Amino acid sequence: MREEILWGIAPIGWRNDDLPEIGAENTLSHLLSDIVVAGFQGTEAGGFFPDTKILKKELALRNLRIAGKWFSSFLIRDGIQTVSKQFHEHCAYLKEVNASVAVVSEQTNSIQGTEKNVFGEKPFFTDAEWEVFTQGLNELGRIASDYDLHLVYHHHMGTGVQTLAEIDRLMAMTDPSYVHLLYDTGHIFVSDNDYMTLLRKHRNRIKHVHFKDVRLISLEECKRNNLSFLQAFLKGVFTVPGDGCIDFKEVYNYLLKTNYNGWIVIEAEQDPAIAHPLEYALIARKYIDETLFEKNHI
Repeated sequence: MREEILWGIAPIGWRNDDLPEIGAENTLSHLLSDIVVAGFQGTEAGGFFPDTKILKKELALRNLRIAGKWFSSFLIRDGIQTVSKQFHEHCAYLKEVNASVAVVSEQTNSIQGTEKNVFGEKPFFTDAEWEVFTQGLNELGRIASDYDLHLVYHHHMGTGVQTLAEIDRLMAMTDPSYVHLLYDTGHIFVSDNDYMTLLRKHRNRIKHVHFKDVRLISLEECKRNNLSFLQAFLKGVFTVPGDGCIDFKEVYNYLLKTNYNGWIVIEAEQDPAIAHPLEYALIARKYIDETLFEKNHI
């Protein structure tokens, strides 16, 4: 069963697209070589990644793969015509590097990159906005399929699709042939204090997985202080599996039981000056090997 799952780790522990000054000293070669040392099979492309020719050479030298890449859609703000042009370019890049998924998040009115309180000031879409958004997402999904990619929607703190109820609505209003789901343990736990309900309810739509852990003490402090998303991750609310409160054994066993195949990507926004990226990658690797694989070893 485990051979059907690919394990990756996201570049966000080394460099952060929302705060480019953080970890700016970490080069692509540094990042990719750390991933090899930590024993992962690949990563997701970050905003600082080079053109496909350079990237493919660096990947080949290390026998690594690209799982996918984030795309900020503004379907409600800009309309499908504008967004689709940008998305074609995004998908062409991903196809060239043999990726599997295009990670999409609707960023109209998002507060994830602002100073607003992420725990109390998230945006909400009107019924009319939901129609524009979901119809556009169906079109983006069709575009992705033309490039042999799966569009996977990333529910995310500080956006219009954050809670289970909002994810339910998204799933109901989109075409399951073209719009799939990225299941992120950390985001749904911080939002709803629950991560298994979403997994069980929408497992048939999940084509990509992020394993993100949460430090409860840090989360409670961030809520008390009404922090923004960026402030919260700088305070250490997120971490790698095995270093927080989420039971990934339950999650992983359910994925195995339901024959999940695809990427599981370790993702933990942290300040690399505080949380050494390779150290935390190795913590995650050890947890996977000693805790998750213990009873599922083949």
